[in-house]
This record gives sequence, C-alpha cells and structure tokens, in this order.
Amino acid sequence: MDLRLLRYFLVVSEELHITRAAARLGIQQAPLSQQIKSFEKNLGVQLFRRKPRGVELTEAGLALRNEAASIFASVERAVDTVVRVARGEQGDIRIGLTTSACFHPLPPRTIRSFRRANPQVKIQFEQNSTPGLIRSLQAGRVDVAFIRTAIGQPAGVRVLPLVEEEMVVALPARHPLAKERRRLTLKSLAHEKFIGYPRAAGAGLYDSVIAACIVSGFSPDIAHEAPQIVSTLNLVAAGMGISVVPSSMQRLRLDEVAFRPLSGSHNPKGQLNLAVRNDTLASPASAFVALVRKDAGAPRGT
Repeated sequence: MDLRLLRYFLVVSEELHITRAAARLGIQQAPLSQQIKSFEKNLGVQLFRRKPRGVELTEAGLALRNEAASIFASVERAVDTVVRVARGEQGDIRIGLTTSACFHPLPPRTIRSFRRANPQVKIQFEQNSTPGLIRSLQAGRVDVAFIRTAIGQPAGVRVLPLVEEEMVVALPARHPLAKERRRLTLKSLAHEKFIGYPRAAGAGLYDSVIAACIVSGFSPDIAHEAPQIVSTLNLVAAGMGISVVPSSMQRLRLDEVAFRPLSGSHNPKGQLNLAVRNDTLASPASAFVALVRKDAGAPRGT
C-alpha cells in the first residue's frame, strides 16, 4: 500500500471535506479527489459517500481510518526511536571497569549523569582487568571501558586519556613510616618489602612504579604479588609489606592501612583512560564517550 495515498485518505477522513483536506495537504482539490477515487478503485471498496457539502465515511472507511491512524502512529514511533538511538538517548550500552577504576570518582559520576540524562538507555557492566576488558572490546562484548594503562594501541580499540592522579604509599597502620606526617620519598622505601600486582593485569601502573623506584636509586623488592590492586591493600593490612597505589584507592578505608603521599619529581602517576571500540559511531556509546571526555576535560582532538 502506498503510504502517500493512505496519508491523503487519513487527512480527508479527518476533514470530511475535499477542499479543506487539499489545503491542508498543500495540493489542488481536483488531483486529491482523483487520488482518492483511484485509491478506492485499487482497494475495491467505497471509502466515502459524497455529499453536497463534503463527504462522510462508509463502514469500510471508518475501519480503514482507525487502522491508518495506528499505522502512522507506529511510523512516527519508529522514526522517533531511530532518532533517539542515533542521538544515544535509547538503546543499550555495555560499560567495562577495572577494579581500581571503580574507586576513582570520575566513572561513577559520569555513569550517574548519563543515566539521569538518558533514562531509556539500558546499561550493563563488566568488571575485569585491563587486558580482559581490551579483549571484551575487541570481541564486541563491551562498548567502552574505564581502564588503567594499556600497552600500545590495541587492534580495533582507541585508548583515550582522561585524567592522571597521584600515587600514594599504602602502609600497615603500625609501620613506623605510618606515623610520619610529612610526605614520603620513594628513596625512603628502598629497604621495604613491596606488594605488587601482576604486570599482565596492569602493565601501566606496574611499569610506572618500577621505573620511578629505579630512578630513585633502587629496584623494589617485590615480596608478594596480589591478583588485583584492591588485593594488595588486604596484604598491606596483614602486615606483609607496603604498596604504591593510585590515590583514589584511599576511598577504600581499611583500619589496618595508612596512606601517605609521596614527594619528589619522579613519582609514578596513575593514568585513567577510556577504551572505545573503533566501530562505535552514532549510538549510546558515542554519547557516553562525549559526556566522559567533557567531564574529564579531555581535548576532543585526541
């Protein structure tokens, strides 16, 4: 069925007057009358009874008017849905987070803002290590992911820098250095037992800490290795050593852990990034990326 002719029919059925319907449609009366007659002929039914001052609907016309109104309402809803999805206001988004990224204020803040602005978007989450989230992005299981530093530029994925945060020393609460009120230098930690995390799970942070220690004149003694950054704090609380972690980890308050800031010009930094699939275009994911970068103050050209 030609939707144009169905539209003509619907306007005539609403006006019940060919001249008024033609004016509303922006066409001449005679062509409109011919189109309606042709429409009736193709359907094999009479839709209107002609009257001296207009037209009235037949029973078949009444039935078609209701169906036609429903059809155009569905078309309008479909167009509205497509536009909303294209603007990122409707659809699905799958967000990945590393454990340490969950403690930085930026991810929860932007997720909260996005949810308020786009209540019709369904949000799903995946928590994993940086390499695990990169694999999920490449496999299409995740659209965007808050990660620490990835090695290089993974295939099919863009890594967008967001913010850089200070690193702090996590010490057992009863450690002598925990009583210090001044900032600690990395060099003052040279004889300590370090608790690290697997390089494969967080190469950027791992390399940053090791490099800063070497610049400070020593190679850290990695006495224990925890599976995740959060796990290092549990080992610190158990008195098994110290660790250097992003400052946002202080939000995880443990009674047996004290945090102290670092001083010096070669201290490690904790980078927070947003990893995005290269094929993410007009979608909720692209709207989310724009919101995150605006909130982080990241330049658009990178």
